[in-house]
Amino acid sequence: MELKKDINAVSIDMLLIVHSEKRRAAQGTHSDLQADPGALLQRCGGFQGVGNAVRRWQKLEGNNLHGTQLTVEVHPRDAMPQFLKKFSLAKRLQGDKNGNTRPRQPGGKDAHAYPWDRSSLKSMPLDLRQFEKLDTYASQVTAKSGLDELVTDLLQEAHSDLERVRAIWIWICHHIEYDMAAAQEKDRQAFKPTDILRSQKTNCDGYAGLFERMCRIAGVQCMTVPGYSKGFGYQTGQSFSGEFDHAWNAVYLEGRWHLVDSTWGSGLVDTTTSKFTFLYNEFYFLTHPALFIEDHFPDNKNWQLLKPPQSLRQFENNMYHKSEFYNKGMLSAHPETSVIRTVNGKTTVTIESCAPTLFMFMLNGKQEHGLLSLRKNGMKLEVYPPTMGTHKLQIFAKGHSDIYSSVLEYTLKCNYVDMGVQLPAELHQPVGPSWFSEQMGITKPSHPDPLIHTSDGRCSISLGVEEGISVLASLHGDDGPITEETQRRYIFQLHREKRIELKVQLPHAGKFALKIFVKKRQEPGNYVFVFNYLLCCANTKVNWPMFPESFGNWGQDNELLEPLSGVLPANRNVPFKLKLHGIAKVLVKGQDTWPLTLNREGYWEGSCSTAGCQEVYVMVLENANHNFYSYILKYKVNAQ
Repeated sequence: MELKKDINAVSIDMLLIVHSEKRRAAQGTHSDLQADPGALLQRCGGFQGVGNAVRRWQKLEGNNLHGTQLTVEVHPRDAMPQFLKKFSLAKRLQGDKNGNTRPRQPGGKDAHAYPWDRSSLKSMPLDLRQFEKLDTYASQVTAKSGLDELVTDLLQEAHSDLERVRAIWIWICHHIEYDMAAAQEKDRQAFKPTDILRSQKTNCDGYAGLFERMCRIAGVQCMTVPGYSKGFGYQTGQSFSGEFDHAWNAVYLEGRWHLVDSTWGSGLVDTTTSKFTFLYNEFYFLTHPALFIEDHFPDNKNWQLLKPPQSLRQFENNMYHKSEFYNKGMLSAHPETSVIRTVNGKTTVTIESCAPTLFMFMLNGKQEHGLLSLRKNGMKLEVYPPTMGTHKLQIFAKGHSDIYSSVLEYTLKCNYVDMGVQLPAELHQPVGPSWFSEQMGITKPSHPDPLIHTSDGRCSISLGVEEGISVLASLHGDDGPITEETQRRYIFQLHREKRIELKVQLPHAGKFALKIFVKKRQEPGNYVFVFNYLLCCANTKVNWPMFPESFGNWGQDNELLEPLSGVLPANRNVPFKLKLHGIAKVLVKGQDTWPLTLNREGYWEGSCSTAGCQEVYVMVLENANHNFYSYILKYKVNAQ
């Protein structure tokens, strides 16, 4: 016989012996074994005497008597029998086809193939739209009293085991806050489901325990799984040993085990402030095991639900793709290890995605020392660390939201720096035209590659432009004469039908970022950055001046053939040739004024002297009936 104590009751396991009247008469000395259990306790002097009764029963059992095991409970008169509670739980907790209520251990039919086959983020086919009504309902249910009543309320709109699990998951993720202070404590009593319900705070043990308890009340088999995790405080490439740092759950649905983590589904902890923020994460509900293993390593390899299972060393070395990596439609990344090394001062990272996605990166917290180009289904990043040693490389993706989220993190080790590759600090991301620039109204670029080499310091770039789109370009270098006021003066923009041409002259040898901005003409607001080119010139003799300064009346379809230099020689007759539309007269004004004439090809031609002046202006008269001239171009004259 065994005693089992509870707060309000004591239960006694014993063996009930049944035999014939003849045998009972023969064993008359033991007739008290058939007495009322309560009376037995009184006669035997309380619990100590029960042990004597058990020994006598065992002796009879040795005499080939047949018996039945039973349990007797002693409890206060006003308390509900514990057996009744257990019996009702057993009825709710439906077992397998054989009637077993104890959750079975995972087996071969639970295992999923590794690596991930890209079929789904989930371990079973799901249409999340089917949960919209249930999710709304479950998230708004309030805990009025006990856990049983809460589960009963949650299951009002749930009609299958899957929906029951979903309702419980949604409620926990929207109501239970991660308690950073409690997470540091060793007293697990603080994480009992009843205490969690009262405080609505807990740690990962509490989340898992509460989820298991609620599932069992709902009649769904559920297990708590302890293990290691790549969660809060994880450092890329770290090893794991000692006590497990996390706990999650496995639920049994449709004849198979599935994995959930309600702790990570509920929100996140800010690494700088250590404060928790509710931020629902769908990824950790019935996650595909081949993805779950990236940041969850269970104590029992069977709970990986993988074939073949992964070793702890593989778990430590494998690349950690954050949940947002998959939430935002990423499929794979290369390299596949979290610690990477440069080759000749450079490393390359590529990502494959389901759909066009915007990316950005940070090296040691700055958006520098890299070339990130967008592809229709992913991106390519080339990184050139400025110093030897260990660097932190983070990659972010935008997806369908307006916020960039961290999706990958590498530890980058560099043992050689290529001093010939020094990228401009203003070289922002992305580089080169892509699906994004096409989406923003720029099409069919003459230079599809982001890198443009020029031997004489000049280049011409042609871009198709959709109707109603204005384009602005600026040139940026790390040193030299380029300032914020002159960064657009080394570019001259020409319009030809539905294309624009950007004529670029570099002030000296080096590397420059040519930034491209767009804006819809009819909409208010500023120009939006779209992409940039990297212009490279190794010719140290290059020393091009700026283009002439243009004013607001310089029309979109105007064309300047000469002079292209914004600085004119002194005491010279300088020829002018322009194509201007809708203009009645054109004058060039220095110390004197010279008119230009319109030739048969539609160009205004003429010349002017730069003698005795410091500046030269091109002026136009739009209406022949008026006498008001507008300035459209301005040149400077070299000092004598």
